[in-house]
Amino acid sequence: MRKASSFPALLFVVIVAAGLALAYAPYALYGSVIGGLVVLGAAFVVAAIVSSAIKVAAPWDRAVVLRLGRFRVLRGPGVFGIIPIVDTIPYWIDTRVITTSFKAEKTLTRDTVPVDVDAVLFWKVIDAEKAAIAVADYVSAISWASQTALRDIIGKTQLADMLEGRDKISTELQRIIDQRTEPWGVKVVSVEVRDVLIPPGLENAMSMQAQAERERQARVILGDSERQVAEKFGEAAKTYEHDPIALHLRAMNMLYEGLKQNATIVLVPSSALETMQLGGLAGVTAITAALKASTGKEDGAALPGATH
Repeated sequence: MRKASSFPALLFVVIVAAGLALAYAPYALYGSVIGGLVVLGAAFVVAAIVSSAIKVAAPWDRAVVLRLGRFRVLRGPGVFGIIPIVDTIPYWIDTRVITTSFKAEKTLTRDTVPVDVDAVLFWKVIDAEKAAIAVADYVSAISWASQTALRDIIGKTQLADMLEGRDKISTELQRIIDQRTEPWGVKVVSVEVRDVLIPPGLENAMSMQAQAERERQARVILGDSERQVAEKFGEAAKTYEHDPIALHLRAMNMLYEGLKQNATIVLVPSSALETMQLGGLAGVTAITAALKASTGKEDGAALPGATH
């Protein structure tokens, strides 16, 4: 909504005030009331003509001036004058960037899925003459053209592509709308797809599908990990098979870690103690000393015994 300038009204008041001052002179000098009224009436006529002839345009406004029904010129910004009655200004065109929101409701995609799509259009008038003459209401025309283009894009796009490629859809929308609005003197700056709404039932199904896909990937990763672990165990078994000392050291380490962390009774075969040389007093004493050193306690609990 264009805000009218107060400058023409100020000129009207100034001219009328000057007319009152001039109308007082004949009455004061000659006592003529009629002469004063004539001067005052002339001041009103001049003030009305001047105020209607002077126009002020904002930096973003362009005035479309018609002379006797024909396009004459674009005026603005700043102060300019027209010929009253002969010249008219039917349109004031705003040349700033304007935002228009539009949507497509319950529109079927290429794979027959109803969706609701919200988008925002950023545009500006670059040719005020075409915007005023080539189309009756360029704002409504742009809105309808955008909505129609959005429906066309949705009908040609798969739902998956629409959910993943919003930038591509926005670029295509900008190209289509720009082609339609170019004859109207309008330039599309950009188009942004804000939201794509799908039916709740389909949304739940897609969520379950995504969850199942993630579970499948997790199971595949777990199975691959088990395979790698089995391969490493196989390699370790081959190493221990030909190196009994390494096997004894590994068994002692496992026994030590179990006693240190859990502090519980561990039952091991007597044959294992004999092979690891832990059945004697020296072996038990060595493990007990190691446990005390790791826990930092001098008076620790007695080492759980081994059952033979």
